[in-house]
Amino acid sequence: MQIMGMRQMRKKQSGTITSILADSELGRRIRDMGLVPGTKIQIMGRAPLYDPVAVRAMGFTLTLRNKEADYIVVEVEEEK
Repeated sequence: MQIMGMRQMRKKQSGTITSILADSELGRRIRDMGLVPGTKIQIMGRAPLYDPVAVRAMGFTLTLRNKEADYIVVEVEEEK
């Protein structure tokens, strides 16, 4: 498996969040959305200018700006 920032993930790639690098208000907001270490995610798509990114986690889809996705580290599953 490969470790990378969520921003570098491609559409339909899946993985597990390993850490949130943001502190203070931004880190709390990311965790409040349910994006905590151990959460499985899948990139659903990106806007035409690549910001924001749509992420599927825990049965729902949410969008994150790239500046938020930069703080999320993911262990990416190998493609089959």
